[in-house]
Amino acid sequence: MAHAAPAAPRQHRQMADMTHLSKGAYVRPLLLGLVYGVWCAFIERQEGPVTAANVLYGILCGVIFAGIMFGLARVGPRMMREVHAAAYGAFGGIAVGYLHSLTDESILTSVVIGLAVAVGVGATAFYRYYTHED
Repeated sequence: MAHAAPAAPRQHRQMADMTHLSKGAYVRPLLLGLVYGVWCAFIERQEGPVTAANVLYGILCGVIFAGIMFGLARVGPRMMREVHAAAYGAFGGIAVGYLHSLTDESILTSVVIGLAVAVGVGATAFYRYYTHED
């Protein structure tokens, strides 16, 4: 008589639970927010001296970036995979488009670069969510 082979235990994706968050749930957005804030401040400085306003601008941009990223990481697993991927695509596109707009290029160039990044991030996120679903 044939028996079924034992299956490996499946790892289920944990839903966003605000009572128990890992260190990575805080560290990733904070580190990426720090990088984004420094990058914004560096571009905004435009080879001039570092001022208090420039530092505050970088901190503000980094805090907003980290807050949105943290929110997407908490709310995202409850969304459909298409909406989840579109949210990350829009976030990535807007973030990169805004960075490019700080360089005093034309708004059309910033929009095109932002859209290209949004499509790439959205497609990559969709592929990841589609292949790693439960």
